[in-house]
Amino acid sequence: MRNSKHFIQTRIKEFILPPFRDGLVLGKNSPIGSKAMRQALELLVATPFEHIEIEDDVIQYILVRKTLLRRIDQDKLVEFVLKSIKPFMGEEEILYLELDVEVQFETEL
Repeated sequence: MRNSKHFIQTRIKEFILPPFRDGLVLGKNSPIGSKAMRQALELLVATPFEHIEIEDDVIQYILVRKTLLRRIDQDKLVEFVLKSIKPFMGEEEILYLELDVEVQFETEL
């Protein structure tokens, strides 16, 4: 019999609902559709999410926390996703979004 060693490495952390922080991008042929995702979130979480349908060849749907839309215009978010996320996405995928939206302004008093 050979001498062998077995090692297991793991990370544990609390499971949170929803299992994403800021949003999701659903591909046109993703395994779960926008309607099913909307219903699941309404049942599982109290956090309000905005559901944005997209007419595109890859992306069908963006789901984003409503509080983020206070800091970034919905059209600008869609433009950002189409320009920056879409090139890395397949139409069968669902991608998690972590968005750090920073607003800077200056006021003279």
